[in-house]
Order: sequence, then structure tokens, then C-alpha cells
Amino acid sequence: MEYTVQKLSQLAGISARTLRYYDEIEILKPARINTSGYRIYGQEEVDRLQQIMFYKELGVSLDRIKEIINSPSYDEAQALREHHQQLLDKRKQLDVLIANVEKTMASMEGRIIMKDEEKFEGFKQQLIDDNERKYGKEIRAKYGEDVVKQSTDKLKNMTKEEYEEVNRLAVDIVSTLAEAFAHGDPASNLAQKTAELHKKWLTHYWSEYSKEAHAHLAQMYVDDERFKAYYEKQAGMTEFLRDAIYIYTGISK
Repeated sequence: MEYTVQKLSQLAGISARTLRYYDEIEILKPARINTSGYRIYGQEEVDRLQQIMFYKELGVSLDRIKEIINSPSYDEAQALREHHQQLLDKRKQLDVLIANVEKTMASMEGRIIMKDEEKFEGFKQQLIDDNERKYGKEIRAKYGEDVVKQSTDKLKNMTKEEYEEVNRLAVDIVSTLAEAFAHGDPASNLAQKTAELHKKWLTHYWSEYSKEAHAHLAQMYVDDERFKAYYEKQAGMTEFLRDAIYIYTGISK
């Protein structure tokens, strides 16, 4: 079956403007343009749009989606299997948060007593599940199953104060890094403060800190685009953080 922009937008529940934009950025081209100048979409384009919408639902940027689906190695069947697993993971996260909300309501109504630590269980589990989905394979390959388990257990057992501290540190690292980067010297006091904050943040997750592991992690941020995206607010910021950490730890490149 074939669809015009208007009909496909109605079928998919998105705007016609969105479909035209997808054509402009070459993420979803029509199968053909008819003699009246209308974009015409066939089954292949319908299936591709479904994949795009799956990725958007999972929070993937349009630039990244374009890169994925335009790759010569793109496998639609494998992509669907990955979507399925990611959606199951997302449902699991929502179930944990829903249970946490229900428990909080019961506590507010006086039906149960809820410890402060329990109020953050859903958020901590969501963080664990997100990290597992995004980085689980790589982290296990680099550090081993025992290290990953120790880190997960440490996060689960965080107190309310520790959980608030680790989130505050994450914000402070990014803001201090941006300020240090503007000065351009990874050996500066501000850059070294960033490295120190990063160490403090790590110790909330690692059972044992080592300078070598810290430096290795900093290089991994540079090498892996998924990690790099978190710190790369401006081009070169991730490399700057790595260099600051190298200086802080005394580990050479």
C-alpha cells in the first residue's frame, strides 16, 4: 500500500511537517514523487518510520538514528530484537518506580512506615538498569563481573545523604569542567579541582579507588562516543577532562 504525506502522518500519529523534515534531513525519503509533486511512501518507508519512532521513544537523537539506520551493517530484525529488550527494561524500570510511588502514598496515609533509604530505591534501580543496558557488556569486559557487582551493591546500599551527594557531585563536575575548559589549561587549579571532584564521585561507586583505573576510565570516556557525549558540551572537553585526570593521577598517556 502507498501513502501520501498526509495519510502516513495520520497513520503514524505524527505531523506532516515532521515527515517533511525527515525527508529534508535524509532520515526518511519518500519512495517516489508522483506527477503531481506529492511525496509517496511505500511499505519499506512505513517500516523505516516505525523503526525511527522506536528509537525516538527510547530517547535516541535524530542524528544518532540517522547514523544507525543509514549504516551498511544495519539489520532491521536485530534492531527489533534490541528494541524489544530495551522496552522490556523500560517497563521494568517503570514498574519499580510505580511500586515506589505506591509505597510512598501508603506511607503518607499512615498505613506503613517508609525509611528514607526506601524512598530512593526506585531511582537507584533505574540508574543501575540504565547503566546495564547502555554499558553492561563493555564494563564487564574491561573490569570483570565481580567489580560490576560490587559497584551495583554499593549503589543499592547508598544512604539518602550519599545518594544526594553523588548527584550533587555529578552536577559540580560538569559545571567546574566547563569553567576550567574555558581557561584551557588541564594543569590549572580549577582543572585539578574537576579531577578531584571526579575522584570523589567515583568513590561512591567503586569499592576501591586506584589512580590507574581512574586514568583508564578517563581514556575510555574519549574512546567511546556514548561516554564522550555526556561531557562533550563543547568540542574537546572530554579530552581536556582526561588530560586533567592524567595530571591529577600522575599517569602518563
